[in-house]
Formats: sequence, C-alpha cells, structure tokens
Amino acid sequence: MTNQPVLPGLYMNFVSAAGSAIQPGARGVVVAPVKSHWGPVNQFVEVANEAAIKELFSDDESDGASALTTLYFALLGGPKKLLAYRIADSSAAAAELTLKNTAATAENSVVLKAIYPGKRGNGFKITIQPSLSVANAKELKLYEDGTLLRTIAIGDGEATTAVEAINSDAANKWITAVKIADGVLADVSGEAFFRGESGISGITNGDYVKATEAFETQDFHVLTLDGVTDAALRTSIVAWLKRVRNEGKGIIATLGGTVAEDTGADAVNKAVTRSTAIDYEGIVNVGTGAKMNGKSYSSAQVAAWVAGLIAGQSLKESSTYAAAPFEDVTRRWTRSEQESGVQNGVFLLVHDGRKVKVLRGVNSLVTLREGQNKGWKKIRKIRVLDQINADLQRTAEDNYIGKVNNTEEGRLALISAGKQYLQTLALENVIESTGFDVTLDPRFYGSAPQFQPEDDQVFLSWTADDTDVMEQIFGTFYVQ
Repeated sequence: MTNQPVLPGLYMNFVSAAGSAIQPGARGVVVAPVKSHWGPVNQFVEVANEAAIKELFSDDESDGASALTTLYFALLGGPKKLLAYRIADSSAAAAELTLKNTAATAENSVVLKAIYPGKRGNGFKITIQPSLSVANAKELKLYEDGTLLRTIAIGDGEATTAVEAINSDAANKWITAVKIADGVLADVSGEAFFRGESGISGITNGDYVKATEAFETQDFHVLTLDGVTDAALRTSIVAWLKRVRNEGKGIIATLGGTVAEDTGADAVNKAVTRSTAIDYEGIVNVGTGAKMNGKSYSSAQVAAWVAGLIAGQSLKESSTYAAAPFEDVTRRWTRSEQESGVQNGVFLLVHDGRKVKVLRGVNSLVTLREGQNKGWKKIRKIRVLDQINADLQRTAEDNYIGKVNNTEEGRLALISAGKQYLQTLALENVIESTGFDVTLDPRFYGSAPQFQPEDDQVFLSWTADDTDVMEQIFGTFYVQ
C-alpha cells in the first residue's frame, strides 16, 4: 500500500459493489458567496427567510449585486441552513457623516459611520433636534430615503453622551459613532451620509478563489455561486472541489451558464460541453434557465435553487421530478434534446404542460472511472456516500481515534458500531435491509494477509447496497 495519508483520521474509499454507535449527522447546509450594497464582508451569515435577506444585505440588485436572487432562490429549495458570504473588492467603504458641535468656532465633534460597507449607507440622513417629550434633551433621527429607521435619545447632546447612546442602542442596526472632540452637537436637518462604496465592480475570479479558503473552515454540503459564469472561474471551482472531496469533505457544487447559452440555438451543445468538460460527480451542471414573475433567470442563477433542493432533501429522496417554483423555463428542450442532456450529465428543468419540474437528478459525471458504476451519475447516490463518510469520520474522531486501543476488542467495538450505523440506514430505506456488513479487511487480516498494517492502523471492509427510487416504469398493455 503506497501513498497513505500522514494525518490521523478515518479514510474511506467507496467502490461499486463493494463502543459508541454511529449516528447520522445533520444534512442541508448551503454556502453561497454574494455581492451586495450592504452587509458584513468576508463573514458567514445565516439567512433564514426573505426578510432576513433584505435586512442583512438589502434588496438592491443594481450594479451587479446578487444577494437577493441568489439567497431567495436557495431558500426556495428548502435547505436546513443557508450561509451567505459577502465578497467585495478593496474599494468597499462604509458611508459616513461628520457632525459639528455648537462651539463659537464649530468643530468636528462626532463621526457617524454605516455599520457595513456599501452604497446603501449613502441613502442615510440624520436629523438632530430638541426632544419633543423631554425638556433640555435632544434626539437623533435616522432616515433612509425618507423612511424613519430609528429615533435615538442622546441626552443633552454632549458628544460623549451622544456616542454612548448611539453605540449602546440594541435596536440600532445601521450606524456607529466615534467622538473626535468634546462639545454639544449642533442641530442639523437631513444631513446625508456619503463615500459609501459597495466594492462590486472590481471583484475578480481571485476574490471567489480566495473565498474558498474560508469555505473550507465551514461544515456544509452544497456550494452555489451567485450567477457568475466565467469559464476560468468554473475551472478553478471544479479543481478546488475535487481537492477537498479527495481530502474527505463531501461537498457538491451547483453551476450553470448564461442566459444566452440557455436560450440560443446551440443551447444543448453549450450545456453538454460544460458537463463533459467538468465530468465529475461532485458538480451539478444546470442546463436550463427559468422564469419567475415574468422575469427570466439564467441557469447559473437557477443553480442556487438546485443547491437548496439538494441540501434540503432527505437521503432517501431523489430530485427527479421534484416540483420547481418557476412558472416556465427559458427554453423548452425537445425530447431528443432532453435525452442527450441527461445522458451527458446535464441537470434539466422541464415544463410538462402543467408545471416546471426537475427532469432527472443527475450530476455532471459522464465518463465512469475505476470502481464506479452508473449510480455515481446520480446526485442521490453521491449524497448518500458523502453522508456515510461524514458520519463515520465524525464518530471515529469523537469516540475512537486516540481513545480506543488497537486490540482485537477495540476493533470488534468499532465493527459493532459500524454495523449498528448501517442498520439505521437500512431502517430509513437509504440502503437495502439485507446484505450489509462490516468486517476486517481480509487484505490485512486473517490467515493469509497481503499487507501488514501499522500498529496504529485499522482497515475495515464495508458492504452495502444503496437503494434507489423508481424513475422509469415500463409496462406492456395487452389489447384483446
């Protein structure tokens, strides 16, 4: 045995036909990089609903912002958790406003800054005026495009008091304050913030590639991009995904093409070409765009919904014929085109005359590699294998590696836990209820082993037959 890993851990190799109980882990986490005019930069933020998208990132999609569509589509797919990661270039800056005091020679006293970088902050305006309810007191009113966001009582208006009031207001989600000089703040009306920059125009493929370094620190299952379609970036993402999957991180990515590629006369060829170039079970290549509320979206944008769908389904579910929330597709493929797409690893949405649905839950794998069978072309099978690997890895790290002696008793405990785990999968109809087993690998143990394991190594042989769903029903109708 050569090229063995150096680091401690559990290493699983899946091939076709081939103490503490192991418990199934949580599924359903999607990560999506986005561009926006508001929100934290280079941080993971959990997004639970459409209102949260607007609060965290705003609903402004001008100038290349992508957060609203990407995150909304992902949520429509139904993941257990959605993590957004805003990327921005070096020009990103928070809008700000400097307030003066009432000294005889007015001085700059307090600097107000938007909490997040972005052009949204340029729409903020401040009014400072005497309080209508408290004598000898002032209040600060924060407006956005004419809408009052928040009124903050700032006491007598002295700079220190005002700064403390602004920064300690738990309901203030928009601005911070810094004192630069003493004095009472002067009254102002409708003073506007400025210099806010979103940092979108200068974003490059390198920014997405750099973001993948952060992605590796998270425990998630599906990655989707925010509608970007650059071929070089796609190549980089595929290479990154192959590496992390080879390292044991079971991530699936959903990608797609442009509106022009989706709707052109050569749409089938474009989609098939993408899949054959990727040719990998960890990538889902979406081949059709879709329409919602009269607006057309590219397959790269629809890929966000596909990511949510994949993450949200149970292991015994298939995305085949899953209903989609769209009103139509941007191009209806003919039956022969659909057959060509499915055979060549293209994930398609179709309109069946009543609704839009997934045609077949396939990934972009076209050419089978050693140890693979046709099942590797299905998203469901890859999800099952990824989950098994994650569950075993987690339990091995938590309960066995570095904790249990590598004796016959210890190995039997590990085998027993493995069998219990497979029994759980069988009860959930993820694998067949008969024929599964866990044994010591006969290549390393028994009367005639081929290899000698090191003292700290255990080699197991796992056997299970994963189930599938009905996707094709054939019958013969006899007419008498």
